[in-house]
This record gives sequence, C-alpha cells and structure tokens, in this order.
Amino acid sequence: MEELDYSMEALDQLTMMESEPPFEETYKELFENYDSMKEVSKQHDMDFVAVEEAELPLIDLQWLREGDGVDREECKREMEVASKEWGFFQVVNHGISGEILEGMRREQVRVFREPFYRKEEKAVAAAGVDVMSLGSYRWGTPTATCLQQLSWSEAFHISLIEIPYFGGITSFSSVTKRFAEEVSELAKRLANILVERMGDESTFLKQNCLPSTCYLRMNRYPPCPKYSHVFDLMPHTYSDFLMILCQDQVGGLQLVKDGKWISVKPNLEALIVNIGDLFQVWSNGVYKSVEHRVVANQKMERGSLVSRPLHCDDSKSVDPDGAGDDEATMDGPRSAVADGVGGPGSMRPQHYHFFQKEPYSQGYKSEIPD
Repeated sequence: MEELDYSMEALDQLTMMESEPPFEETYKELFENYDSMKEVSKQHDMDFVAVEEAELPLIDLQWLREGDGVDREECKREMEVASKEWGFFQVVNHGISGEILEGMRREQVRVFREPFYRKEEKAVAAAGVDVMSLGSYRWGTPTATCLQQLSWSEAFHISLIEIPYFGGITSFSSVTKRFAEEVSELAKRLANILVERMGDESTFLKQNCLPSTCYLRMNRYPPCPKYSHVFDLMPHTYSDFLMILCQDQVGGLQLVKDGKWISVKPNLEALIVNIGDLFQVWSNGVYKSVEHRVVANQKMERGSLVSRPLHCDDSKSVDPDGAGDDEATMDGPRSAVADGVGGPGSMRPQHYHFFQKEPYSQGYKSEIPD
C-alpha cells in the first residue's frame, strides 16, 4: 500500500510539472537583472510590505431578503458606504450554494492540470472547434521588461456565451453555466442598489451589459518558492462597473486603503465585490475603483474566480454629468455633481476603450488585459 501511495504521489507531481508554465526559464533574464540591481531591489521589496491584515466590510444579504424595511435600507447603506470608502466589500448569505462554488473550484483545478502544451497551443476539441482559443489562455507577462511587470500566474478568460463550448468538458460547462448565471444576477442586484443609492433609476446595466460582453476569469497562482518579491498579479484596477471575486483560503489579495497597502483576510464563506473604473466615473467619483494586487506565496498554490458580469459594450462611453447627447453614451447621475462631489465637468465623458488601453501614470501599473 505504501508503494502504491508513493507511486500515486509521484504521478501527481509529474502531472503538476507537465502542467506548469516555464516561468523561470522564460523570465530568467528578469530575475538576473533584478539580483544585480541591489538598491532598486531593496525598494521593490519595500513595496511588498502590507502594513496590516484587515477584513473587508462584511455585508449580510439575508437582510435584503428577510429583513423589514429598516433592515433592508441599512443593508443598502452599508454597501454604499463600503463602495465610497473601500471600493471593496464582501457579502455572505449571497444565495450561491456551496455546492456550486465547490464544483467550480474542482473544475478549475482540473482545467489547469492540463499539460502546459495543451493550454498553450489551445487544443482542438469536440466537433473540430478550437474551443480553447475561445477561452483565451494567458500566463506570465509577455511584454515584461523588468520584474515589477511580471505576473506569476496563469489564467483562462472565458466569455459567458462561450461556456458551453469550452474544452469539450461537460461537467465544466454545466457547473460553470450555473455559477455564471447566478453570479450575474447577484452582481446586477448589487449594482442596481448602488445606482439607486445615487438617486438614479438608469437602465444602462440592462441595456449595455449583455452576455456577449461578460466574462469569467479563472486564475491560478503557482507557488513561487525562490522569490519573495514577485507579484501573482501586478497592481491594477478593472475597467468594469462591478466585479465579483471568489477566492480560496490561502490569501494574497492586497488593496490600497488610505494610501497604504492592506492585506485582505480570506473568508471562504464570502464573495468579494469590487467597484470598477466605469462605476467610479459613472458616479462622478463617489464610488471608488481601488488599486489592488496579488502577492505570490512561496509555499502554497492559490486560485481565484473573477466574474465580470457587468463588462460593458466597448462602443459605449460614460458621461458622468448626464449631459451627453450621443446615442452611444450612458448617462451618469447628475446628483453626483449636485451634491458637490467633484463639480460640474469634473469628469469628462469617457469612452470604454480608455479603460482598456490607457496606462497608469506609473509605468508598471497597467490594467490587467481584457
């Protein structure tokens, strides 16, 4: 029996080796350059220090379903405050079953355990359809010229309308479809509450956030045993209105709060809600799109699911003052200006492509590719 267990363990390790992207081989020069630049290296290491671990604001959505009018309003107010002050909050009793979440985690592990060459070459699956190319596979940072630009991670980026065809895996298609549908409904409910809290009854979510524009991103962060100064994901924000994140117990997510990096304490019972760039612009800066990152773990693998159900039609633009007369403009709430936030014209109408292409002022802090 011991011999069998050893053989199974060895087989599992071999499978993992075959599935790993060649990070060290591909980015060898970046690590060598980093080691040779001691002063820059010291500053970069300092950038990784998170001053404290904190729990995100925790909101119990049960009060929306079962509470009285006062309870429901208080729950909505808590969402509003968290969106203004943190740009993040977490929700429990969100209505998505543990069975679905656990099923998604299992299928995610199975997909990433595929041999690297299959993931990289986008293997042809059922009916001759190149379905792996539909779910775009990415790893590392091909354009990285220094270590600060490298993401030690791999990901599949899947359009919601492509889920039935992804990988030719029936169980994946079934559980992912259920997950995507339920998370999309949750995101719309939360976003509509935040819209209402701004005094607006806009229908822009229904009109512009269509299934064909929405995505699911599956992330895998391999352990990084040799380097303590590597990002799993570089500092970034997302271009969407609102994102929902399902993470595991390992941790690694950090965000900026009051000018300092805060390490987010994992909560397996909760889903994390993240305000995106377009919601910040639409609200005239009332709701905050906050820079965040994932720091590599030296010993443990980490995984996460990022649902982008409010990923908008890229032909649209956002007019935060509600003054646009273009048919391709989604009006923002006038109340943001009326309440003295920013001021008239404080934010010019922005085209969606601005958030996909515009770099951050600091060179290495660029948007995660859409």
